[in-house]
Amino acid sequence: YVAAVYEHESILSPAPAVPVERRAALELMGRNLDIYEQQVQAAARQGAQIIVFPEDGIHGFNFTRSSIYPYLDFIPHSHSGKWNPCREPYLYNDTEVVQRLSCMALQNKIFLVANLGSKQPCERGEPQCPPDGRFQFNTNVALGADGALLATYRKHNLYFESAFDTPAQPDHALFDTPFAGRFGMFTCFDILFYEPAMSLIRQYNLKQIVYPTAWMNQLPLLAAVEFQQAFSTAFNVNILAANIHHPTLGMTGSGIYTPVKSFIYHNMESYGGKLIVAEIPVLTADYKTNLEKTPGREPEKGKGKEQSPPSFYAEMMYDNFTFVPLWGEKGELQVCANSLCCYLNYQKAVLTDELYALGVFDGLHTVHGTYYVQACALVKCGGLSFSTCGQEVTDATALIDFQLWGNMSTPYIFPLLLTSGITLDFADHMGWKNNHYFLSKNRTSAGLLTAALYGRWYEKD
Repeated sequence: YVAAVYEHESILSPAPAVPVERRAALELMGRNLDIYEQQVQAAARQGAQIIVFPEDGIHGFNFTRSSIYPYLDFIPHSHSGKWNPCREPYLYNDTEVVQRLSCMALQNKIFLVANLGSKQPCERGEPQCPPDGRFQFNTNVALGADGALLATYRKHNLYFESAFDTPAQPDHALFDTPFAGRFGMFTCFDILFYEPAMSLIRQYNLKQIVYPTAWMNQLPLLAAVEFQQAFSTAFNVNILAANIHHPTLGMTGSGIYTPVKSFIYHNMESYGGKLIVAEIPVLTADYKTNLEKTPGREPEKGKGKEQSPPSFYAEMMYDNFTFVPLWGEKGELQVCANSLCCYLNYQKAVLTDELYALGVFDGLHTVHGTYYVQACALVKCGGLSFSTCGQEVTDATALIDFQLWGNMSTPYIFPLLLTSGITLDFADHMGWKNNHYFLSKNRTSAGLLTAALYGRWYEKD
């Protein structure tokens, strides 16, 4: 099928914390929706059957709970497909934004997924009803090619979003298409948690995901395109990921991903939006996820005669990693923390004066969210001293053949493979063997930045 995602440079309110009238809010959102409309038309001309827009693309961000209120639409939270906002605008008040999105879908005969703010009145006596008598949700809508509202999804894992509420129960949002079967959807930070992202895929055996996001890149392990691809390859799903474009805030990185090919956009240099259109295969349910542990041969462990280089500590992604350096053109390394041991066999194709290190972390990550991580990571350091390992690096020249593996305690492993200039590569082999997860690659297509097994141990959050 042909899919499109649009990385949008949103027109932002100059003073988001200052309350405005609904009319002024609609005027600002209308300017973003004008751009959406042009992109829907452009995508439809290129044969796209579905288009995905980013999180916060219509209203922007940095609101307070009260200042975002005029930007919120009323969206009935049902999965019926019974309401067509374009054809039945009179059914509910305050639905101008979703009406406009619905009409774009209808006029261009395209499935459309967008993110907006929504409101839902509640009785002050109700459990969890906020003092102001309403819920405010960060909401995705999926609209059919006839403009019908097919599904809504209210973001569950909020990322410092005081303007929004968390729904009492995680939404499992699904919609069906004639061209690729069933899609599921979730938003941004959700990708790091079991609910709803992982449970959605496991429960419904989903193969297509739409993913609006407003992601700030964090190297070396959490660049948007790096993690989006890892999600696709780890769980054998197609993912249509639309990010916002604000390079000054570190926000870029969108793509259309299949388990074997990616069409990506990562641009920290220039401004303006970017439409990606690609034809991708419809994955079927028998396309296996890599969650099952399979028996097999373990990678060759060395004879252990060589002197192991010294281990050292350095901070990476705000976590205290234990590292060993890669000295010489080839070697076999091991580094452990808590119950996790990471192993690396490597050979550098060309000797460069770059420092690389193998790091391990097994613990609770507590900055910008709290969640348990098990990671084995081969990274290029920022300079030649140990203290630079874990820094954000975007360029590298070393081509390295490697086999990386670890005795991970969780089946949820994201295989990261990032190369110079924030480009992506695919592993030659990956998966489980004898309770170890491994990732191997002969000769990356460009200098190696990161090769990592990023494990999420959800039960220990």
